[in-house]
Amino acid sequence: MTNFANKKLLEICCFSLKSCKNAELGGADRLELCGGFLEGGTTPSAGLLKSVVDQVNIPAYVMIRPRGGDFLYNEDEMQVMMADIKLLKEYQPAGFVIGMLLANGDIDLVGNARLLEAIGDFPVTFHRAFDMCNNPHLAIEQLISLGIDNILTSGQFQTAIEAVPNLKEFKQIASNRINIMAGSGVNPTNIREIAAADVDAYHFSAKKSFPSEMIFRNSNINMGSKDADEFVNYEAEVELIRQAKGIIETLNIK
Repeated sequence: MTNFANKKLLEICCFSLKSCKNAELGGADRLELCGGFLEGGTTPSAGLLKSVVDQVNIPAYVMIRPRGGDFLYNEDEMQVMMADIKLLKEYQPAGFVIGMLLANGDIDLVGNARLLEAIGDFPVTFHRAFDMCNNPHLAIEQLISLGIDNILTSGQFQTAIEAVPNLKEFKQIASNRINIMAGSGVNPTNIREIAAADVDAYHFSAKKSFPSEMIFRNSNINMGSKDADEFVNYEAEVELIRQAKGIIETLNIK
C-alpha cells in the first residue's frame, strides 16, 4: 500500500504499450492498464499486460472489467473476471483494479470479496464504480473493511474539478486508512485546484489524438460505433505527463 500523504502520486490510464512507455518517459509513478478505450476501460489482453510488465519499469495495475456499461455483474460475468484474474496474475502486475455494485447502488460486498480472494496479496484499486454508488460515505468504510488500497473517484460528479468539496470530504472520512485518487478530467491546468482536497493521487489519460496511417478508407463501413472515428488513435502524450508530474512534485515539497 502507498504511504498515505507522504507523496502525491501520478497514475496514467493507458490502453496500449506505447502509452505505457510514454507514461514512463513522462515521469508517471504508476499505470492503470486497460482495454476498451471507447467503453471507459475493460480488461486488457494477456499479451498487452505481458508486454508492459516486460518492457516498462513503473508499476502497472490491471483493470478487471468484463464489459462496458454498469457495474452489476451476473454469475457468468463473475466467472469471466475470476478467470481473467487467474490468468493475469501469472504475469505479476503491480496490482488490480475492480469494482462491483448491487442493483440498489450499494457496494457488492460479497462479489468484491470473491474477487479479492482470487487476487490474493496484490494491492487493489476500487475504480469509478464508486462514483455510481448511492452512499459514498458508507462505501468508503466498506471498502476499507474489504482491504481495498485505493479509491478512484471524480467525487460523484462528471469531472473531479467539479467535486473538490466532495473529494476533500472523502479524504477526511478516509483518514489515511485508504488512498483517495482523483480522476476524470484531471490535467495540468487543474491539478493545483484539485489539490485543495489533499487527495493522495491524480489519475488521467493524458491522451492526444493521432491520425491513422491508413491510406485507403472504405467510407461505406463502420467496424464499431457509427459515432466513433475509426481513423483516429489516442495515446498518452509525454509532455502532458511531464507537466502534470512537475506540478505534483511541487505539491510534495513541504
